[in-house]
Amino acid sequence: MPYSAAMSGGAVVVMGVSGSGKSTLAQAVADVLGWTVVEGDDFHSDASRAKMRAGTALVDEDRHGWLAALGGELQRHQDGVLLTCSALKRRYRQMLREARPDVRFLFLDVDPALARHRTEARGASHFFNPTLVASQFTALEPPEDEPGVFRLDASQPLADLRDAAVAWITAGGAAAAP
Repeated sequence: MPYSAAMSGGAVVVMGVSGSGKSTLAQAVADVLGWTVVEGDDFHSDASRAKMRAGTALVDEDRHGWLAALGGELQRHQDGVLLTCSALKRRYRQMLREARPDVRFLFLDVDPALARHRTEARGASHFFNPTLVASQFTALEPPEDEPGVFRLDASQPLADLRDAAVAWITAGGAAAAP
């Protein structure tokens, strides 16, 4: 059941390195708000999936078409959308902002050891090779000074993360990050 009819129409990217809990949090928030979840991993090309499965980090050129597709998804879903996307670099987030100027970002900040543990726990069924976690931290440009960003400590219990995210979203995303 939707949290509030007034909450329709928002767009939030749940961002962070692989293993930060983006998909889990996005679904938990969507369950409360009644929003659509768009899983960013579903939009990677077969070539990008093969590179990651082989332990080769993606480069900007690999991500350009993916980010363009995700921007299209943000535009397509006008009734409330939570998009999972690593959005590691400022320019990637800017591409998403250009596609949907009202987009906000939930940044799941996670320790490298916890991210590695979580990616290893997925098993071989997921295309992301856990050896790539370190490269994601190398590429990460934390969105510390960007507007419309709420930082969450990804090591906290899911219920706490969900509640904080829902409160921030329903407040219009104006609260300062903790």
